[in-house]
Amino acid sequence: MGGRREEILDAALSIADEHGLDAVSMRAVADRVGVTPMALYRHVSDKAALLDGVVGRLLSTLLASDADAGQAWGERLNTLAHACRAITRRHPWAAHLLFSRPAVTPDAVRAVDVIYTALLDAGVPEREVPRLERLISTFVLGFAASEASGRFAPGPVDPRGRRGRLPDGDLPGHTRIAPWLDLPVDLGTEFEADLDDIRRLIEAVATRAEVKDAPSPETARSANS
Repeated sequence: MGGRREEILDAALSIADEHGLDAVSMRAVADRVGVTPMALYRHVSDKAALLDGVVGRLLSTLLASDADAGQAWGERLNTLAHACRAITRRHPWAAHLLFSRPAVTPDAVRAVDVIYTALLDAGVPEREVPRLERLISTFVLGFAASEASGRFAPGPVDPRGRRGRLPDGDLPGHTRIAPWLDLPVDLGTEFEADLDDIRRLIEAVATRAEVKDAPSPETARSANS
């Protein structure tokens, strides 16, 4: 990445941190860098390209995380998921951006490839890898976006808790679990439990493929005869 383009992306990140993502514009970035808006177009073609570059910059930090090709596939996915959550906790606006922009920059594509490789190493059939990558990405980014927006906030502000206190019969599911809705939520523990569930799902897909591809007893007997 050229020095000026890096400076432009740094400026966009700073503006988003200070004033929110809606404040990021070509003019605002140009003012921060100290150039005319037209001068930006040599490095980013338009605002969409600017936002794609910001996504790439955010995801490049995932590649700098502790994930290592020598780790087991589950550890690599866990490391990547925790790094993504850490990014959105540092930059709450980033969850929506990561959720809404395609992975098109080199760093973004490499981050997705880490997931592809981990799934392949887990024994997931190639045809199932894109689907499971989308499931994992949607969960991690959705959890991060919900956490950043306060959707998971516990206590009296939680609309789920209010609905759970409605009269019996209105919402039977909420009424039945009402005592659990008002308990404090440990989002870190919940995130770990969710990742464990996803790992078991991946293992189930891989096992299902092994069973499906295994030769039938008749085939095995014919091969050994």
